[in-house]
Amino acid sequence: MSIIIASLLAAGVLAFILTPLVRNLAFKLGAVDKPNARRVNKVPMPTMGGLAIFVAFNLVNFFIMRQQYPPQQLWTLFAAELTIIITGIIDDIYELTPKQKLCGITLAALIVYFFSGIRMTTLTLPFLGTINLGWFSLPVTLIWILAITNAVNLIDGLDGLAVGVAIIALITSGITSYLFLNVTGTYVAIMMFTLVGSLLGFLPYNFHPAKIYLGDTGALFIGFMISVFSLYGLKNATFITIVIPVIILGVPITDTVYAILRRVLNKKPISQADKHHLHHRLMEIGLSHTQTVLVIYGISLIFSCIALLYPFSNLLGSILLTIATLFGLELFVESIGLVGTQRRPLINWIGRLFKIKNKKDK
Repeated sequence: MSIIIASLLAAGVLAFILTPLVRNLAFKLGAVDKPNARRVNKVPMPTMGGLAIFVAFNLVNFFIMRQQYPPQQLWTLFAAELTIIITGIIDDIYELTPKQKLCGITLAALIVYFFSGIRMTTLTLPFLGTINLGWFSLPVTLIWILAITNAVNLIDGLDGLAVGVAIIALITSGITSYLFLNVTGTYVAIMMFTLVGSLLGFLPYNFHPAKIYLGDTGALFIGFMISVFSLYGLKNATFITIVIPVIILGVPITDTVYAILRRVLNKKPISQADKHHLHHRLMEIGLSHTQTVLVIYGISLIFSCIALLYPFSNLLGSILLTIATLFGLELFVESIGLVGTQRRPLINWIGRLFKIKNKKDK
C-alpha cells in the first residue's frame, strides 16, 4: 500500500509541475480550441493537456516504479500509449477525421493485443458455462478498447468533467483489482493509482474555470488506459468481471449508448456530433457549469458504490443488482430527456400502470 501511495503522490506532483509547461507548448504549437457553436469556452483555450498526464505517468513508471512491473508489459504498453498520444497531439493541432482517429486507436489496440498479450480469451456466462473465444478474441478485444476509449472521449465536454469521472472510475477499479480480483498481482493497481495521481495533479488547471483542456491527447489517453486496465481482469471473463468495469464506467457508457440511440431514432449519422449529451441536458434544465460537473461526479460515485457491491454478492444477487441499476438508470435518463423529451417509455408505462390501479381501487 505504501508503494501505491508513493506512486500516486509522485505522479501528482510531477503533473502539477508539468501542466503549465505543456500549456505554453500548446499555444506555441497551435493546439488551441477556438470558440464555436459546440464549445462552452468563450476565449481560445490551449488543449493537449493530456501530454502532462502522460509524461508524469511514465516518468514515475520508468524511474520510480520500474521494478514493480514486468519489463515486457511496461515497454509494450508504453509503445501503445505513445501511439495514442501522437494521434491525440496531431488531432489537437490539425484536427483529424473520425476515421483517422479510429486508425490510431486501433493501431494502439493491436500493439496491446499482440505484444502485451492483454486480451479476452474465454467468457464464462451463467447457465452457458465457459466459451473459448478463439479467433473472436481479437475483434472482441478491439471493440472493447475502441468503445471505452471513445466513451471517455465523448464526455470531455466541460471543465474537469472527464478528469474527475476518470479519477473516480480508476480509484474504484484500483480497489477492486487490489482487494478482490487480484488476477495479475499488484502492479496493475499501482499503475492505476499512478494515473490517478497524474490526473489529480492536472485537475486544478482543468477544473472550472479551466486554464487548459485535456484535448484529444488527454481524453483518448485516459480512455485507452482505462480500457486496457479493465482488460487485465477480463482475460478469462466472467459475468462479474465484465459487469464491474461496465458499472464503474456507467457515466461515459450511458452517455455513449444513449447518444447512439438518440441519433438512430432521429435518423442522424451515429458519428454526427450534437449538444444533447448528459452534461448538455443537465445545463439545459438549469444547472450551472460547476453544478453540472459536480452532479455527474455524484452519479459516478453512485455507480462506483454499486460496483463495489458485486464482489460481495452471489450470482442471483448480482443479477438482481444489475436489473435494479438498469431500471433506475432508465428512469433517470428519461427524466432528463437524454434521448428526447418525448421519448419516455418506462415513465409512461409506470404512469399507465398507476392509472389502471387507481381505477381498480375506485
